[in-house]
Amino acid sequence: MKPFYHTNATTVEEASAALGQGQASLIAGGTDLLGTLKDNILPVYPKNVVNIKSIPGLDYIKEEGGTLKIGATTRLADIAEHSTILGKYTALAQAAKAVSSPHLRDMSTIAGNLAQLPRCWYFRKAENRFECLRKGGAECYAMQGDNRYHSVLGGVKPAATPCQQECPAATDIPAYQAQIRKGNWDAAAKIIMNVNPMPMLTGRVCAHPCQDKCNQCSFGDPVYINGVERTLGDYILDNASKFYTAPAKETGKSVAIVGGGPAGLSAAYYLRKSGNKVTVYDVKDEAGGMLMYAIPAYRLPKDVVRKFIKALEGMGIVFKTGVKIGVDLQPDALEKDYDSVCYSTGTWKRPVAGLAGEELTTFGLDFLTEVEKWMDGKIGSEVIVAGGGNVAMDVAITAKRLGAKKVTMACLESREEMPASKEEIARAEEEGIVIMPTWGLSKVIEEGGRVKGMELKRCVSLRDETGRFSPKYDENDKTTVSAENVLMAIGQSVDLSFLDEKYQVQLSPRGLIDINDQSMTSRKGVYAAGDATTGPGTVIRAVANGHTAANGMNRYLGLDEAAEACDCNCDSEFLKSDPEGVMRTEMMKLREVNLADRKIDIEDAFTASKEEATAEAQRCLTCSCYAVHPSDIAPALIALDAKIVTNTRVIGAEEFFTVRIPSSTVLSIDEIITEIQIPAPAAGEKSAFIKFAFRKSIDFPIVNCAVKIGGASPRVALNAIAPKPFRAYAAEEFLSGKSIDEKTAEAAGAAAVAEAQPFESTKYKIQLAKTMVKRALLAAK
Repeated sequence: MKPFYHTNATTVEEASAALGQGQASLIAGGTDLLGTLKDNILPVYPKNVVNIKSIPGLDYIKEEGGTLKIGATTRLADIAEHSTILGKYTALAQAAKAVSSPHLRDMSTIAGNLAQLPRCWYFRKAENRFECLRKGGAECYAMQGDNRYHSVLGGVKPAATPCQQECPAATDIPAYQAQIRKGNWDAAAKIIMNVNPMPMLTGRVCAHPCQDKCNQCSFGDPVYINGVERTLGDYILDNASKFYTAPAKETGKSVAIVGGGPAGLSAAYYLRKSGNKVTVYDVKDEAGGMLMYAIPAYRLPKDVVRKFIKALEGMGIVFKTGVKIGVDLQPDALEKDYDSVCYSTGTWKRPVAGLAGEELTTFGLDFLTEVEKWMDGKIGSEVIVAGGGNVAMDVAITAKRLGAKKVTMACLESREEMPASKEEIARAEEEGIVIMPTWGLSKVIEEGGRVKGMELKRCVSLRDETGRFSPKYDENDKTTVSAENVLMAIGQSVDLSFLDEKYQVQLSPRGLIDINDQSMTSRKGVYAAGDATTGPGTVIRAVANGHTAANGMNRYLGLDEAAEACDCNCDSEFLKSDPEGVMRTEMMKLREVNLADRKIDIEDAFTASKEEATAEAQRCLTCSCYAVHPSDIAPALIALDAKIVTNTRVIGAEEFFTVRIPSSTVLSIDEIITEIQIPAPAAGEKSAFIKFAFRKSIDFPIVNCAVKIGGASPRVALNAIAPKPFRAYAAEEFLSGKSIDEKTAEAAGAAAVAEAQPFESTKYKIQLAKTMVKRALLAAK
């Protein structure tokens, strides 16, 4: 073992304080901890081991006020042989006796048995060989590896999955894809709308960083998350009256959103869901911001944006367009008229590059928003586009489709560093656009005030030693590209023209609106979101920013955050992958318009059907932990309706267990079990526990089961078949009102695992679980 300090605590408070300092572990019997330390299985080794067996008064068994009370450090050997427990709480005595060997039962404590870490050979491999999900890693190795002893009921997420972590909105991608696999599109819609009210838009234009972190990348293509999201989004929009509803209760508060782009629309949605009156002001003739005016229709049809705006109007959101704040309406008037205000004005201004001849170039955003002016050959035969992001790609492709014979893109970044998505780069090259990476702008070549081309110079590095953007050039390595028009897509600046000497907010060093972690500006009750606070970014980041601002405004107004009510129990249920689907390595492909037929005003790709999206969702690994919970005591306590008492609260036995990194309980860092409480059985109630293991002693369960029958409502609990102890409600419902016989017990066993979805190598556990339920019921009879 590695060195550590050892503390003999004398009180629970002392032990709790030691735990609260971090990197500390409790020890009582030590049967689990010592092996963990010896094999060094966890990423973090404890600096302090706190002994709680030295605390007096935690080792007892007594009945008091109709309740059996057992101290946390009571040995399992004492529980197994206690006459009262044997007679009245039989399942617990049998479970205690089933644990390991007599010698280990003499050491093991009841609290330690409940709090032990999962049993999984990837998790338990010495020297932390596998940094799995349960340790904060990216995947559960049992998904594609040897999983013969793992869960048959599905997995549980110990934390956000890699794809969810990469999404700026923290979309729970495995959860909504699981609902799609089950055919529950309404539940999937509610899950995604908890963080993103416009999946029909993001499903078309999102840069989808989530796909780069998909664990399917290790075996082939990532899951086409964006494609599935698009189908789900279109389903939501087709059923807008179901998903965009007015709040059931009004708060009496009114809020104003300045800017109708993705951040403003996101904030408006969540503020309205909370019951506020919401008014959105926008300087343009139509709301939508970049979604409406800057993203080409071949990527995002304008009728889809308009339908989304109409759905928001159906919720009661009011849009006032053609209003310029600071001219038509003063910002101080907004503060007087509304309880809170949010500025999401975007980045519509052209930045100055300081380039000779820059006045002869065209701002890329202006080009996209005024594309009709460039019809009828005005684009010219040769065009150069400066920039390497998705906006630059949009500009270049639009120019090509307007008739330019040659479009050249020049960007500072190398091919690998280009900020545009791989799909957009591939689309540009497919349409014949020439991409010149690692070239910067030197000067515009002009003749008589007309553009003739652009001189470029080689970019040798993008950033300085601190990582700050600071491009360096080789002034001796230059080239020229002929062009009739130069379209600049190298950045955008925030428009703060609504600010003046009378109305000011604090700005960041970058000249953006400065906000705190609640999105509030330096003015009380005034918030900001989107690109105006971050600089140019993705649509999904703007959506997330708008949601954060809405939550901050709601808190400022004394209201709760808005959330979609979902009746699918998706937070607590086991996530199940599709055994066949996860083996497919190729992502689905959307049907596309033929290259020769593509236009600037017709969408390039068609939304996948629900059947196609479902098939793609079947490829999702769910990235959940499939390690089973190994406790024999746990199912007995759940069957007996026990409560776990800690130094801070009382927790029902069923609610006590969870899946976290790396824990199997809901205990906080400084929380300690002090007592187990079990209500006395009602008249006629009996209980039993049964376990299957490969050896009678030492081994952890392959399947175990505890039951309680004879009372008002039967209880059936199993363990070692799921990441946490499993209460078989379906079996209990089947048994209700029935007498126990061979046939009934057998049917209850089948009901207990009816929803199982085992791996090929764990199918044997299904029959074992059925048999354990049957035998336990007959034993308790």
